[in-house]
Amino acid sequence: MPDSQIDFSDIPESTSEELKRARHVGRPKSPHAKQLIAIRIDPRLLARLRRLAQNKQKPYQTFIHELLERAANRRTA
Repeated sequence: MPDSQIDFSDIPESTSEELKRARHVGRPKSPHAKQLIAIRIDPRLLARLRRLAQNKQKPYQTFIHELLERAANRRTA
């Protein structure tokens, strides 16, 4: 159902106090923001990378980023 068809009339307005306590949700702005890409990875490889990342207690995307960065640095050194 599109938002235009939702009846919001019974929802009270937020108070000033509620708005003061509200916090921003989402990624913080960063001067080094990463670019979103799409790649195809064999499901078994992805599962293995996720397990390795979990063993290091890191998000798997961060772990993959670190692996790629290390590999790229070795190629340029």
